[in-house]
Amino acid sequence: MLKEECFFLGTIVGKYSFKGEILAKLDTDSPSTCLDLDSIFIDTPQGLVPYFINRSQLHKSSLLRVKFDGIDSESEANALLKKDLFLPLNMLPPLDGNQFYYHEVTGFSAIDQFNKEIGIIKNVNDSGPQPLFVIDADGTEILIPVHDNFIKELDREGNKIFLDLPDGLMDIFK
Repeated sequence: MLKEECFFLGTIVGKYSFKGEILAKLDTDSPSTCLDLDSIFIDTPQGLVPYFINRSQLHKSSLLRVKFDGIDSESEANALLKKDLFLPLNMLPPLDGNQFYYHEVTGFSAIDQFNKEIGIIKNVNDSGPQPLFVIDADGTEILIPVHDNFIKELDREGNKIFLDLPDGLMDIFK
C-alpha cells in the first residue's frame, strides 16, 4: 500500500512490557474508535508494512496499547519505537457539511466572499499552532488560516471551498 492511499493515524511512543507490547499516541479525538482494528501499517524504510494486531486497549485514555502478532520481545518492540502508523483512506468515516479532512480539499478552488477565485489549494500545513490553507494563486503562495469562521461552504461535487475572509487579509499577498 502506498502512503498516498493512507492517512496518518499516530506514532509509536513507547514500550509497555517485556512481551513486545507498544504504546501509540493517536492523532484522533476518539482513540476508542481504534480498538477494533485488525491491522495497522507501520512506516518503515522499505515502505508501509502491515502489522496484524493480536489485542489492543486504551492506556490512560489517550494512548493505545497494542500487542502485534510476531512481536514478542522488548527488543522487537524497541525496533518499532518512533515509527508512524497509517490506515487506508477508505477507513476514514465520511464527513458532511463543512467538515473535511485536510487531504480532501487538496486541489479545491478557494473562492472568496466576492465569488472571486483566490487560487487552488495545494495542501493544508498543520505543522504549526494554526493550520493553514496553502493556496497557489498563479504562482503566488497564499496562506489562509483554516478556521470555522472563515469557511462558508464546502462544495465537494464542484471541488470548491467558499471563504469569508477578514478585511485586509488578502492585501498582504499583493
